[in-house]
This record gives sequence, C-alpha cells and structure tokens, in this order.
Amino acid sequence: MDFEGFFKNRLEDLKAEGNYRVFTDIERHKGNFPAATRHEDGDTHDVTVWCSNDYLGMGQHPTVLNAMHEALDSCGAGAGGTRNISGTNHHHVLLEQELADLHNKESALLFTSGYVSNWAALSTLAAKIPGCIVLSDEQNHASMIEGIRHSKADKHIWAHNDPEDLDRMLSEMDPDRPKLVAFESVYSMDGDIAPIAEICDVADKHNAMTYLDEVHAVGLYGPRGGGIAEREGLMDRITVIEGTLGKAYGVLGGYIAASTALCDFIRSFASGFIFTTALPPAVAAGACAAVKHLKESEIERQRQQRNVRVVRGKLAEIGIPTLDNPSHIVPVMVGDPVKAKEISDWLMANHGIYVQPINYPTVPKGTERLRITPSPVHSDADIDRLVTALCDIWSQCALHRKYAVA
Repeated sequence: MDFEGFFKNRLEDLKAEGNYRVFTDIERHKGNFPAATRHEDGDTHDVTVWCSNDYLGMGQHPTVLNAMHEALDSCGAGAGGTRNISGTNHHHVLLEQELADLHNKESALLFTSGYVSNWAALSTLAAKIPGCIVLSDEQNHASMIEGIRHSKADKHIWAHNDPEDLDRMLSEMDPDRPKLVAFESVYSMDGDIAPIAEICDVADKHNAMTYLDEVHAVGLYGPRGGGIAEREGLMDRITVIEGTLGKAYGVLGGYIAASTALCDFIRSFASGFIFTTALPPAVAAGACAAVKHLKESEIERQRQQRNVRVVRGKLAEIGIPTLDNPSHIVPVMVGDPVKAKEISDWLMANHGIYVQPINYPTVPKGTERLRITPSPVHSDADIDRLVTALCDIWSQCALHRKYAVA
C-alpha cells in the first residue's frame, strides 16, 4: 500500500469538503487579553481573540500567575513522576481538596486534561462494575464517547436532553443490572443546557448512577462557580461531577468529584490516571488559585454575562443568525463549511478578528458556524468592531439574515 499517497489523498478530500483544519499561530498578551499577536509566514499581526475557552480571562489573572510563579520557584518545573511514584506534590493535594469543596463532595481526583478525566473515569466505571449498562446522551463529547466505547460495556444512546426517552429506555432494561447515566450540563457547540433535575428524577427512579460533565460550566455558573448543578441546587443528586481546569479556570487539567470510595476506586483502577506523569506543581497551584478566587468573586461572571447579552442583542439587531440558548456560548450559524472558513479568514485579514470556523465532524454537516465566546475582558469597542465586521461580511456573502418579529 502507498501509505503516503493514502494520507495525502484523504487530506485533499478534507480540503475539498472545506473541513481541513488550519492552526492559527497566536501569542496571547499577558494582562491585555483578548489582544494577541498572530504569527504568519514570518510576519506578525495584532488580533483580537473571540473564540477562546479561557472564558473569564483567568489565564492572565495576577492571582493565578503569582501562584504559578511561587510554585515554580519553590518546587521546580515538573512533578517528577506519576502520582503513585514520587509525583504527588502538595499542590495536587491542595487542589483536590478545593475541588471536592467546590462541588460539596467527599473527594476529588486530578487528571492531566478534561478529555483524560472523562475517558479514564467512564471507561473504568463501566468496565469494572459487573454487568454495567451505560446510557449516554446523543450529543455527549468525544471524550465521553471514547471512554464508554473503551469500556466495552453495553451502551444505549438516548435522545438529546430528553428525560422521557431516557425513562423509556431504562424501563425496558433489567432492573437488577447496574446502570450509569452520562450527560453534560452545558453543551459546548449549541450552548444548550441539560434538564438536570428531570434527568436525576429518572435516574433515581431506576436506581442508576449519574455522571455529569460540567466542563463548560465550572467557574461560570453557581454562586461559587460550581457549575449548573450548583446553580440549581442539585450537586448532591449527582454521583460523579467531572470538570476541567483549562477553560473558565484558565490553566490545565481535568478532574472528577465524588465520594471517597468512588474516587479511590478510579485512582486504583484507571490506567489513564495510574500510568501518566502528574501535572506540574505550578499548574496545580495556578488552578487552585483560580478555583479559590472564583469561589469568592462574582465580578468576572457578572461582566461576562453582561457582555454575552450585549453581543447577542447587537447581532440580533442586524439580523445575524445565532443559535438561541441560555448559556454563554454564541454560535453564529453559517451552514456551509467553505463560507464559514471564508468568513473567518476575511475577519482575520481585514479586521484582525479571530473567530475559528467550526465544521464537521465537530458539528453536523449543514450546521457549520462561528463559535463566539464573549469574555469579561472584551471591551465595548471590541464588541462594536466585531458586530460591524460581521455585518459587512454577511452582506458581501449575501447570507440570510434573521430578524426578530416585533
């Protein structure tokens, strides 16, 4: 087989479909984000980032940076090993305590990323609990899907955010078999929010465990940033809460929060935890500082929510179609992969506005979009430039506009 030819042909197919992904080489400006420098072909250009998952700008917060500098100076760079073999630094222990407290759980366990925490926790639970059946929301993240698939447990996919469909499926199953219901709170591409209470009602009715991915909600919702489950007073009804430290907390890492026994079970049996080097102590210290800060501070959340409302309102005024949702994610719907890429390139080239196009397979074909994430560090001038630029390119591309009915 001509392996190189195969690789090149498949890449050409992606390019022809408009689904080939191009990395944008940027350098974020500490203390001045969303301003960044773009590197391209030896040249540099100033850009404003509108698609970052550093939702609250904590990646540049002085409290976080100071904690990381102090840990780097006191502990050095790396952890020095896996958690089991010399790699458990005191900063890991402190962070796990903060995360357990955040979610009002007995314990928490750190992983190297949110992807790994989902993959390791779900695969271990579903594989090690004898006869376990997993019921997965049809729009769950790839990390959840891969973890469930790796477990080789029986799985059933229920209609997105549909407790009635979940109840129907559970009612048809052997009541004596253990069951695990896996879903997210905020879905990252459409920005919709799960009916957590209703899902918990169904799970309780059938004696099923619940596994909630709060990756796009922790730090952002709830009085202390505990996520949608905290905001709605439901954390005690969730068996496992999973989250990330790489989005609203601005650093890196993933985690689960649950009972002491469950976390210890994952710690003892999950290969994705056991056989990987621990997070650098400075990363853990920075994440811990971010979690502690957002437990006390509402300023970042309030400013972000305000900016989300302003962006949505201004886009609605000029008829730019967005996907309506109750979260902080603003999907601008294009519906064509080639045009989505063209719009993204034009915004960058003409206005220094960086919004990444989101195409298949991240979203279904025909729903291609620009995913805008307003943050508390975007200014009103930044917002006005974004809206004006989108208005111009929408007219140039002769794309459909959608105006609210008065």
